[in-house]
Amino acid sequence: MASSVKLSGTTTSALEPITSRLSIIQSKATEKREIDPRRAKDEEELLKEIGYKQELHRTFSTFQTFGIAFSIMGLLPSIATCMGTGLYTGASGLVWGWFVSGIFILSIGVGMSELCSSIPTSGGLYYWTNYYSPDSIRVPLSFVIGCSNSVALCAGVCSVDFGFAGELLSAVYISKDGDFDITVYNKYGIFAACLLAHVALVTFSRGKTAAVQSVSSYANIGICLLFFIAVPIGTKINMGGFNDGKFIFGDMENYGGWSNTGWEFCNGWMVCIWTIGGFDSCVHMSEEANSTGFSIPIGIIGSISICWIVGFFICITLGACMSTDVDSVIDTGSGEAIAQIIYDSLGKKWAVAFMSLICICQFMMGASLLLAASRQIWAFSRDDGLPFAKYIKVVNKKYRQPLRATYFAGGLSLFICCLTLAGDTAADALFSLAVAGNYLAWTTPIFLRLTVGREKFKPGAFYLGPIFSPIVNWIAVFWTAFVIILCMFPSSSSVTASTMNYTVVINPGVWVLSILFYFTYKYKYYHGPKSNLQDPTAEDIAELERIKHQKTKEVALVKVSSRDASSNSDSVV
Repeated sequence: MASSVKLSGTTTSALEPITSRLSIIQSKATEKREIDPRRAKDEEELLKEIGYKQELHRTFSTFQTFGIAFSIMGLLPSIATCMGTGLYTGASGLVWGWFVSGIFILSIGVGMSELCSSIPTSGGLYYWTNYYSPDSIRVPLSFVIGCSNSVALCAGVCSVDFGFAGELLSAVYISKDGDFDITVYNKYGIFAACLLAHVALVTFSRGKTAAVQSVSSYANIGICLLFFIAVPIGTKINMGGFNDGKFIFGDMENYGGWSNTGWEFCNGWMVCIWTIGGFDSCVHMSEEANSTGFSIPIGIIGSISICWIVGFFICITLGACMSTDVDSVIDTGSGEAIAQIIYDSLGKKWAVAFMSLICICQFMMGASLLLAASRQIWAFSRDDGLPFAKYIKVVNKKYRQPLRATYFAGGLSLFICCLTLAGDTAADALFSLAVAGNYLAWTTPIFLRLTVGREKFKPGAFYLGPIFSPIVNWIAVFWTAFVIILCMFPSSSSVTASTMNYTVVINPGVWVLSILFYFTYKYKYYHGPKSNLQDPTAEDIAELERIKHQKTKEVALVKVSSRDASSNSDSVV
């Protein structure tokens, strides 16, 4: 017998046709609010217009908002983590792959900036999806986007912290002159310790989370400057000079698993795609930022632009200083191509010191990304979008921080990274999982705003205008479609268990499971973004307690007065 569920007086079969279930979902959907950022006098009033009360401290300045995205990108550490892929078509493939892909990534940043300038909220991506979608699908689609973004951010935490483990072990490998075995087990152990440290850092920094982003930004700037000075000097002294322009900009060899050099060149773009990511972190911090109309776009576009330009020169420097034996750099025993380049240029001691500094910056990256992931998870739980939402969405009243969301993000990241124990091929899927999941979440609201939701869009302080805005946003849509397909391809044209790209299973699996979970269970609780303006605040609760206490005292006084009056009456008698 088919099971049934009761929803507000309506009995429905779990095997009911999907159209019937959609009509129920549509009838229970929260009302769309009319939002015009030009009407609000400040961020708090605009947030009320969006439907939420101000629960978190607005402590992020424009630089600190930029800093969280810049910190997550962690330019040199990120390139260090995955630059081997970019070298599959030689140094020139790394250089030009970075340059080309960076232009297209910027188009996504512009589209996201326009959306956040109009509707700045921590759950921006799924909120915008709900806002600009047709009524018939807006709730399920926003749920899938919320799940995709939450899982992708936690996968990003995994890939950053797992990269940290690889860089730390490469420093150990160099210090021991290769007499050390790097395994997935010691990598996972270091990853787990790193992740727990991040949870502790985000938890105990409390009101100082904004300041942490400033420190991380300065650390990343400092290590880039050191790289530009030390590595070329070491190459000139120890290697006799630099590679010629043809090797850096012209020669395009093929050291990868695809016979088609052009496609292998496209695969190399993943270095830039993975590095210049996480800029949606500015969106997730928008309820803690000041002057969101400008600070969020500056944070997003500024971090992308600076990383694109500076990263381009880092790639040129690496191409100029690396050994011309590209195979030996890619297949280095340390597991990190950049560690081999620094070792060749500066020697053992400098290589260990440099990799240690890179590890410190990578550590700060992971902390920043966990912070952003916790804000997305908190926002999605606030709208009852995640399992155990009523527990996760609780904000610590003393510090005005969503600490439980931080713990949930850490636990989910720890679970996802168990994938790495299946081997290097499965571990590589973490990078693509973060990219594909985020790209779908980033661009779905951009596409909806260009099409069915174009009449609802009200520009905020940042807007390219009616001519250039659609052009840039359509470029972002087509670029995203290409990147998601690129993420799904295996590393070799000959697909085996060791070359299989499991992203093609994991990412669609996340999306399909999200849909199934929603239509079988979560549709009873998630009805789209909902206003919490009527929920009692801590001050409201305190006032209610004061009134209750006062009434209790008044009742007690009345009883005492009545008893005294009765006693006096008895005395008279």
